[in-house]
Amino acid sequence: VCRVMEGMWWLVTGSQVLGLACVVITGLVAVFDFHSSAQISHMYSLHSWCGMLTFVLFLLQWILGMAFFLFPWASAPLRSCYLPLHVFFGLLLLAMSVASCLLGIIEKLLFSITSTYSEFTSEGILANVLGLLLVAFGVTVGYVVTKEDFRRPPNPEEEALSVHFKTLSEEEIPSSP
Repeated sequence: VCRVMEGMWWLVTGSQVLGLACVVITGLVAVFDFHSSAQISHMYSLHSWCGMLTFVLFLLQWILGMAFFLFPWASAPLRSCYLPLHVFFGLLLLAMSVASCLLGIIEKLLFSITSTYSEFTSEGILANVLGLLLVAFGVTVGYVVTKEDFRRPPNPEEEALSVHFKTLSEEEIPSSP
């Protein structure tokens, strides 16, 4: 039962990450198409550089996470060594994502309502509220991820199954008696 639940956890997480990657790729295609049709340069702003770096690191984090935790080739000590890096880069990606979004909001405000932004226009207020909500989201997720009380307790049975599966995959599968 535990092995099935672990498999479901990876399936749900992997599906979410794959879905997010599809949404981001769709957004990138839309932005590049818009810039091309409006004859605007690509990748010139800090927002675009940070956003693209965030996306590339996100894909790398996903690939490495699958390689270390989903597939059985990585030994338990290797996975335990990589886990703190995975957590750190996950938090870094969260911060980079929030920062990229905030830079995008500022860039949009600078292009669209530069002259009226200081007059508390509805678009400016909405952008500021969205920015504050993004910061609150980032802080909340960062807190939950780093708080020990919110972590899933390690299940020794899962680790034993994982190590046993690794042993079986390296050796010949024993024949039934």
